[in-house]
Amino acid sequence: MVERRAPKTQFILALGVSTLVSIGLFAYGAWRNHSTAYEYLIWNLFLAWLPLLFALWLTKTLHTKLWSSWEAMLASGLWLIFLPNSFYMVSDFIHLRDIQTVDVLYDAVMFTSFVFTSLVLGFSSVYLIHKQLSRRFKPRAAGSWIAFTLLLCGFAVYLGRDLRWNSWDILTNPAGLLFDVSDRFLHLNNYPQMLLTALSFFVLLGSMYGLAYRAVHLLKETPDS
Repeated sequence: MVERRAPKTQFILALGVSTLVSIGLFAYGAWRNHSTAYEYLIWNLFLAWLPLLFALWLTKTLHTKLWSSWEAMLASGLWLIFLPNSFYMVSDFIHLRDIQTVDVLYDAVMFTSFVFTSLVLGFSSVYLIHKQLSRRFKPRAAGSWIAFTLLLCGFAVYLGRDLRWNSWDILTNPAGLLFDVSDRFLHLNNYPQMLLTALSFFVLLGSMYGLAYRAVHLLKETPDS
């Protein structure tokens, strides 16, 4: 008798298949256009995997250790630092207008494949953290932490898209990053695009995660037959 894989394993495998589909679409598009101009999508998708891996690490750690332990704190910090990469790919749609290709509709399908996989990776990691928070705090407090995290992600997307900062710059160039961030908060009126980008991404991510969260709970409560 064949043993069924655990749901978590099945889900990870499905994400792996979705990733391979995205890469396959890119490969065909690159061959068709005789160009690898969109190869950065593969790197961005790799970065989008990291938050889920860190969230899984944190979840496993919390089974035996307190959240205040160094290992849990390290996993939490890495998750938070790299989480915006999962949502950043939404902004990659702007590159569809940069390059003349054979079929822009095909490219839109390819981009959507990358972005969808990236969003699922990001929201899955958020859900895992949300579950851990819900076990330790009241539902409203846990939800508030998640909302604040998504707001930070919206601001991080602005830093990445408009100012070209990366997640690892927190470690490699913290002074420069702190200067840019503090300057914008001290002179908010001079940077209306920052507020628009951060808030629009927060609204988008918050509404999408809220819908996904409710969908998961609905499926859990729905009987199989």
